[in-house]
Amino acid sequence: MKLVKLRGLRVYTNPVGLSSPSEWVVFYSRRADGPYYRWLYEAEVGQWRAAHVQLSVVTLRVLCVAHWQALPVALQAKLIEHYLE
Repeated sequence: MKLVKLRGLRVYTNPVGLSSPSEWVVFYSRRADGPYYRWLYEAEVGQWRAAHVQLSVVTLRVLCVAHWQALPVALQAKLIEHYLE
């Protein structure tokens, strides 16, 4: 996949209760000081869906930064599409 620079984009996951990164099915993203989005893979339609969310302080404390290379390729494509400048 062609590398696209998405300035200020951060992607997070909640590792609590997961035994391995392959179980990650929910990610969160935020660009600069913009809103948070929750990304969930919907298996029945075979794609990633985003929803604007308000995260509590408690939720923010448990999120961990997800490395771009560790994200599913289909999610990378959706993030690029969503945040394209």
